[in-house]
Amino acid sequence: MDSTRAGDGYIVAVDQSTQATKALLFDARGAPKHRVTRPHAQIYPGAGLVEHDPLEILANVESAISELVERGGAPASSIAALSITNQRETVMAWDSETGEPVCNALVWQDSRGAALCERLVAEGLGPKVKASTGLKLDPYFSASKLAWIVRESEAASSALAAGRLMAGTVDSWLVWNLTGREVFATDYSNASRTMLFDVHRLRWDGELLRAFGLEGVRLPEVRCSDADFGVARLPGPGISLPIAGVMGDSHAALFGHCGWKAGDAKATYGTGTSLMSNIGDAPVDPGEGVVLSLAWGRGGKAEYVLEGNIHSSAYTMRWLKDNLGMFSDYAEAESLAVQAGGNGGVYLVPAFSGLGAPHWVHGIGGIITGLSHGSDRRHVVRAGLEAIAFQVRDLVAEMNSRSRAPLAQLHVDGGATRNAFLMQFQADVLGIPVAVSAIEELSALGAAYMGGLARGFWSSPGEVASLQPEARKYLPAMAEPERDRLVAGWKSAVDQAVSRKI
Repeated sequence: MDSTRAGDGYIVAVDQSTQATKALLFDARGAPKHRVTRPHAQIYPGAGLVEHDPLEILANVESAISELVERGGAPASSIAALSITNQRETVMAWDSETGEPVCNALVWQDSRGAALCERLVAEGLGPKVKASTGLKLDPYFSASKLAWIVRESEAASSALAAGRLMAGTVDSWLVWNLTGREVFATDYSNASRTMLFDVHRLRWDGELLRAFGLEGVRLPEVRCSDADFGVARLPGPGISLPIAGVMGDSHAALFGHCGWKAGDAKATYGTGTSLMSNIGDAPVDPGEGVVLSLAWGRGGKAEYVLEGNIHSSAYTMRWLKDNLGMFSDYAEAESLAVQAGGNGGVYLVPAFSGLGAPHWVHGIGGIITGLSHGSDRRHVVRAGLEAIAFQVRDLVAEMNSRSRAPLAQLHVDGGATRNAFLMQFQADVLGIPVAVSAIEELSALGAAYMGGLARGFWSSPGEVASLQPEARKYLPAMAEPERDRLVAGWKSAVDQAVSRKI
């Protein structure tokens, strides 16, 4: 491909996340110059079930990019690449002939694959899944959701019988459509989260496809994250952009932190939270609490990470706000937490879809425990924020147990990093500094970095690293006995939630 040199143009990055699609325009300094956001509907057919409309997401992506190009002051000819980062385990399936989805996308939070996973665990498939994919056999990942689609959707069954059923993560749906159905591909990072991809041999695992009843489903070609993913042709006059830099959102955030060497770690606070630690170009045994994933593929070489995922972070606060009416905006939530002066013994365990890593417990619900006559909404709101930090601490402790070098610092990003109370509490319960990126949209930035390096927009990782603004650091200030007391209370609350498993 011809490239646009840094200083002469821009990178467009699309972050297709759980709640919305964001399109951002980055200049040669890695600074965001313009942003367009398109929210999409959250569909809840029943308890533990979460869906998105694939056509709505596609329309939002196309319109967001078009508006960004038209209003961002950057003609299409000045844009070196369109980079894509996305919510990961969410799975979509569609008919290759009609291009129509066979059903709504099943979102990563969706638990309808739980029964199948439990059966396969009972049949002894768990060790095979872990050995091949690095993952725990769990409904969080894509495979059991796709199996449900194949089994329950008549449109999927018909398309499969005719050899026309295509399926993949959100990135593959977008690339296929944006390129006029010419490119059906995903990248290593997204493929590694499906529970169907052999992360050692770097190929789809036929044995697992058979175990999940997915023989005959057309899966995307898996490419390096910096590969050529074709040319996007957008509605509008002359908008044609080369696609380069395709990555799952958490992986892109690590790349955006310049987390390119073993030992680098980050946490992305979104609807859920992903904690990820770079372990280099050789896989390790992740144990039972966390999982092994592919970080990305770059320059023809794959790299690996240890990762743990928390189901409910920002979602917890949104639930307190929208469902319980505890506060009107997130600034008020921070103020209430500070006013409380302490948690008053109140803990909130946000197990709305069970608990993810390192607990891996399903079939339970969220609980609020420790309420007393002196408790009020301030304590409950504070407990919601503290729950985010406690869950991250659980993951850091698990990763440290698998690593020869415990984390000395945690890089963080995402909307929740604006909450100073949460960030200070996070540093306090971890006992290590927390470095908040000066740029909030790290997933989009990381995808832009990957795409820009692929297209020669930036000459080297060293040049990219020189662009990083200084992070704000929160230093731990809590005495160890107080930290131990709070953590013990959290562990007791988690034990109470787990004991309620149906």
